[in-house]
Amino acid sequence: MAISKLTCIYSALILYDDDVTVMEDKINAHITAAGVNVEPFWPVLFAKALSNVNIASLICNVGVSGPAPTAGGAAPAGGVSPASSAAPAEVKKKEEAEKEESEESNDDMGFGLFD
Repeated sequence: MAISKLTCIYSALILYDDDVTVMEDKINAHITAAGVNVEPFWPVLFAKALSNVNIASLICNVGVSGPAPTAGGAAPAGGVSPASSAAPAEVKKKEEAEKEESEESNDDMGFGLFD
């Protein structure tokens, strides 16, 4: 099944690159030329799925998701979240302390470089 999907994807990309409309018969022509056995519903499915899609934007937006969810959820009733009320110097000190702790724990792993 994975070979069938990949074959149709590559065929659609080749057609797009050649500025040819992605259609079932053209996908089938590529599949036949490649000598790959594909279930007959895959070319139909890909042709219908890509008929009203801007393939260029689809390619450019691969892996792009929507806005990231907020970590804390809604703001408290007072309108000021605890993270925003903390002084930047305090936050920086906490980050540095955490960094130092992680470095210290990695310093001695029970063996040396030249042991």
